[in-house]
Amino acid sequence: MGGILERCLISEAEFDTAYGLSNHLTHTNMSSDQAESESKPTENKVQDLEVKDAQIIFNSVWASLEDEFSEEHLRFPKEIFWLNGAPGAGKGTNTNFIMQYRDLTAPPLVVSSLLKSPEAEKMKDAGMLVGDREVIEIMLRKLLEPIYKTGAVVDGFPRTKVQVECVKLLYQKLIELRLKYKETFFTEHFKKPHFHIVVLFIDEKESVKRQLNRGLEAQAHNEEVLESGVGQLEDLRPTDLDPEAALNRYRTFKEKTYGALKDLREIFFYHFINAHGSIEVVRQRIDDELRYQGSLELDEATYDRISSIPVAVSISLHARQELVDRLDAYVERQGALFEKVVDLIKSDFLPIIERHAISGMAVVNTEDEVLHDPDALAMLIDIFSERGYHAIVDLHREEIPDSIDPKTFKIKTRIKRIFRVRVQFKGSDIRRGR
Repeated sequence: MGGILERCLISEAEFDTAYGLSNHLTHTNMSSDQAESESKPTENKVQDLEVKDAQIIFNSVWASLEDEFSEEHLRFPKEIFWLNGAPGAGKGTNTNFIMQYRDLTAPPLVVSSLLKSPEAEKMKDAGMLVGDREVIEIMLRKLLEPIYKTGAVVDGFPRTKVQVECVKLLYQKLIELRLKYKETFFTEHFKKPHFHIVVLFIDEKESVKRQLNRGLEAQAHNEEVLESGVGQLEDLRPTDLDPEAALNRYRTFKEKTYGALKDLREIFFYHFINAHGSIEVVRQRIDDELRYQGSLELDEATYDRISSIPVAVSISLHARQELVDRLDAYVERQGALFEKVVDLIKSDFLPIIERHAISGMAVVNTEDEVLHDPDALAMLIDIFSERGYHAIVDLHREEIPDSIDPKTFKIKTRIKRIFRVRVQFKGSDIRRGR
């Protein structure tokens, strides 16, 4: 990210500090005014009762798509730009530029325009975000249309933590499908997926200003259309007419969307672009950013060579449950050995670990024969992991004198096994006097 941020007028970290994002990320997902209004009984009160588990939501949507289309026909675009940003940052203004830059011909997928149900409109008018499952299912069905085969720009997604997790799950599914159909008749339909996260940012003051200006321009345009009968009416957002609503919309982005999006920067190409300034200046930044990141993409053949090795995030995804399953299996199938390992930790390891509680790291050398069993070593590491420690084991072999042959007087040796276990954990914070 270093090379990326140097080209922006301010960095992402400076943006967080300047506009107070880091102080808001742990707050509730609505403003204080919204929270107050939610506490008042009203006839049109909007309630958020949907499931918030990304795995459940995604699996449900995916299963319905498989039933309808069959797995081999779940052919998503090979390249998807997930375009997001603060209200008024210019997502719609810059969408066509991104499409032309990447030779994409399909119309942009504007998520807000896909959600025209009465329930969705009611939630949007209340300044709330539409239900995750509804958003995800509508969007995925749209992306399956053949017109998006070569690539798509999705405007306004993901916006919540659940939606962010679903983007990760979609990417993992596309990887699995590519590996599954790699050497089959369907291989041409499952290309290496490219996900780009594009975030356009502006500050609170600029966002509110642009929203209200957009509202005034839309009002003036609609009045002219109504008077002349020529042209088409433009959509007019309620938030573009009310300064307080515009501010709340920005805060929703700041507290909910922006924090969730940052979680994707370690996985996908993450384009963080300063959207202050003229259209020409902003587009030059987009051009520089996409050009730089494009140079980092693996060739298809190279990707295929290494794609069978799982990415780190997929390994850690179910690590906790797999750890629990292994520990339960140890107790059930090798209870006696497991008990010996637990006793060894208590007698030989804990006293040393407790003496190093401040530093957060202890090195323990042991020759206990119980660790000669490979299963015991596995148990040792898993037990420490479950208890919140990180244990690394090195085996050192030393040849030492053992006895003397009485006839030849030759010294006989034996191999001494020393298990060196490095145990790391969170150390203690010490308050020092001044």
